[in-house]
Amino acid sequence: MPANLPPQYNKAEEEYRRAATPAERLEKVRELFRLLPKHKGTEKLQADLKQKISRARDAVEGAGAGAGAGGKKGGLGHRVPGDGAGQVAMVGGPNAGKSALLAALTKTRPEVAAYPFTTRVPQPGMMAWEDVRVQLVDLPAVGADFLEPWVPVLVRAADAALLVVDLGADDGADAADSALGRLAGVHTELVGELPHDVEDEATRHVRTLLVANKVDAPGAAGRLEVVREWFGGRFPIRAASAESGAGLDELRRSAYDLLGVMRIYPKVPGRPRPTVHGPDRQHGAGPGAGGPPGPRTVVEIGEGVGDRGGRGADGQARPRAPRRRRGRVARLSTRESPAGGRAWTRR
Repeated sequence: MPANLPPQYNKAEEEYRRAATPAERLEKVRELFRLLPKHKGTEKLQADLKQKISRARDAVEGAGAGAGAGGKKGGLGHRVPGDGAGQVAMVGGPNAGKSALLAALTKTRPEVAAYPFTTRVPQPGMMAWEDVRVQLVDLPAVGADFLEPWVPVLVRAADAALLVVDLGADDGADAADSALGRLAGVHTELVGELPHDVEDEATRHVRTLLVANKVDAPGAAGRLEVVREWFGGRFPIRAASAESGAGLDELRRSAYDLLGVMRIYPKVPGRPRPTVHGPDRQHGAGPGAGGPPGPRTVVEIGEGVGDRGGRGADGQARPRAPRRRRGRVARLSTRESPAGGRAWTRR
């Protein structure tokens, strides 16, 4: 059976051959697997790509472990398994305050400092909103002339992203725009709403909320207006402060809404599991009407499903309809039963 590979796959294969680092190879081979048609004719190719993904992942994690053995801070490596309702990557320019926001929204205590590029490795933390937990991942800053090669891989793997903008500096909006450009250069675009039609299959669009951090800093009001003018048409914007806690509750809700998930409860939270009222209640029978006492549970109703006759309004079991035997035709008649209702008899 022919594989029928699309043109986008051939283009991605060329980019995979030109990849120079383990992180780039891992990104490209994952893109190849995503573009590969999944049918019987590509089973062998799917197995080969899975092996390449495994080898590339081991190479990336091995490089991170080697850096830690050389005396640098090892951290958690370059792969963060998802947890909770979804994973949200925190992206921004240098000194935007991502680590401070992570500490304010979660119980994680990352290193927070006034100098840029404090974060060197991914730092995850669990954010609680009502009874839901969302995983936030603080990533190294994306600068105009600096980008860790594995950062786009984690951004592409996330369910959503927070673009953190620094309102405490005049160049905060410029730094955010530079970060967007650097990520777009490696086929990772942060967008407010996911597009319906995608021209470039190799580009990964990540739904993003812009967080205007340090809203309580001197001069932040004027810089916030600039941010709204530059990015208001591209992203939803939430102003917050990690230091004072302003706007953090709204930010938690907005970060959860980014995921587009729905909570479904089998019962009302904090209350006992309800019983289901069967036909007895619906027809007015019950303790006061001479019927069976109390409502019936789901289990009791389920037991009655196996009985073809079920129960009537008086609570009595209805007789089953006779089955038709193969090769013979049964002639049936009805008579009144002593308990009321009708019963089937065979002639």
